[in-house]
Amino acid sequence: MGMYFCIDRKLHGLPRSRRHTSTQRWRVSHKIIMRLSLLLPLLQSPPLSCCHLSALLANGGAALSHRRLSTDSGSTPRPVIDQDCMEVSGRSYPRDDFTNVTPKILAKVGRDLHNQRHHPLWLIKERIKAFFYSSYMGRGGNPLFSVHDNLNPVVTTEQNFDSLLIPPDHPSRKQGDNYFLNRTTMLRAHTSAHQRELVKSGLDAFLLAGDVYRRDEIDSCHYPVFHQMEGVRLFTERQVFSNVPDSEELSLLEHSGRRTPHKQETHTLEAVKLVEFNLKQTLTRLITHLFGQDVEVRWVGCYFPFTHPSFEMEVRFQGDWLEVLGCGVMEQQLLNSAGAGDKLGWAFGLGLERLAMVLYQIPDIRLFWSQDERFLTQFILDDIHQPVCFQPLSKYPPLHNDISFWLPEAGPEAGPQSFTANDFYDLVRSIGGDLVEKVTLVDEFTHPQSRRRSQCYRIIYRHMERTLSQQEVRLVHKEIEDAAEAELGVQGRY
Repeated sequence: MGMYFCIDRKLHGLPRSRRHTSTQRWRVSHKIIMRLSLLLPLLQSPPLSCCHLSALLANGGAALSHRRLSTDSGSTPRPVIDQDCMEVSGRSYPRDDFTNVTPKILAKVGRDLHNQRHHPLWLIKERIKAFFYSSYMGRGGNPLFSVHDNLNPVVTTEQNFDSLLIPPDHPSRKQGDNYFLNRTTMLRAHTSAHQRELVKSGLDAFLLAGDVYRRDEIDSCHYPVFHQMEGVRLFTERQVFSNVPDSEELSLLEHSGRRTPHKQETHTLEAVKLVEFNLKQTLTRLITHLFGQDVEVRWVGCYFPFTHPSFEMEVRFQGDWLEVLGCGVMEQQLLNSAGAGDKLGWAFGLGLERLAMVLYQIPDIRLFWSQDERFLTQFILDDIHQPVCFQPLSKYPPLHNDISFWLPEAGPEAGPQSFTANDFYDLVRSIGGDLVEKVTLVDEFTHPQSRRRSQCYRIIYRHMERTLSQQEVRLVHKEIEDAAEAELGVQGRY
């Protein structure tokens, strides 16, 4: 599994003496050879999944045309979508009523921008990795932190939510905010989905980077696929109190304690304060490493289901306070479930795009997916720590098109949430792709008599590499209008 073959349907190399003079006989022979040419790759490759088999039966072998020969054994297979199942990263998943991932999103799986050498996201990842490698050494002079940047983005809902203690009614679980393959499987919404498995494997200090997927609004700072990097470090009792004199009476955990804004019920206050100090010291040094010695930092208390106490770090940048990461002391229940209940730990997470946009002054998040050499060559550096200021490409003019529609009426079958803005954003993204720069709700109206609700969205189209014409934009816009009525149940007002 894992290779996709492209079948050339033309026959080559048949000698003239062997060609049939009868048109009918030639057609029969042609069909036989065609069938053999379709079967040959099957005999030379591993067995097909249920997706490939069902597509092959339904389309007479046309599904094979979606496969690609690759000389790179590490390449990620192209996703295959069928009526009943889909194949992602070489594995088949059944579809059900919860499936909402689109072909355009699945096409991003395996791109791994954070692992593409000299890509700006790779540069940020490498700079963070270099900081931890140089600052924290284990026994024998090896780096203390291991790095994991190639884990499969397809996870279970249990991994994505339950393993992180996210409550069943938490808004982050909503179907409208995530990409589900089915009710129990999804594209990860955060790299933290792998925390428990890595801790369970025995790791005490690790960095984790990868692509994550969320349905969101459309503008220059939001994209349905982005990249995160996080770190986890666990401490034994001896490590926490190693520099504390007369620490024999101190302990990490306590029984019958109570939860306060400063600690969890099972933690001693002394242990939490020492772990919290180590966390903030580590991250302050990291941000200084990235932004420079003069950077101004502040800490803001916040809430995360998987850490307590929890904090956000903000830096003073160009006169404004900018949030750059979230962190906290890991919930002990999470460590208990991973077999590390005798330790305390901290965790942090940050967005690679956010840091790259700030540090390299990249104005539009879509640029990270550009394959334009004028963009990519700007980040080919001899030293990953070398400062870079992005030089804008030619700014092509935007085109504005509005779309207005009546929302579907809520009823017993549809329910009150039959239409959500994220459904519309995802539909626009699946059709318009990266031609769409921004979608904004510009007007809402409620009919005074029928009480029907209407919304008007403004869609801004702008190509990153050339000028768009209104004629070609209108074709895309018309397709969005038709799809909105057919798939979202709205009634157009255009």
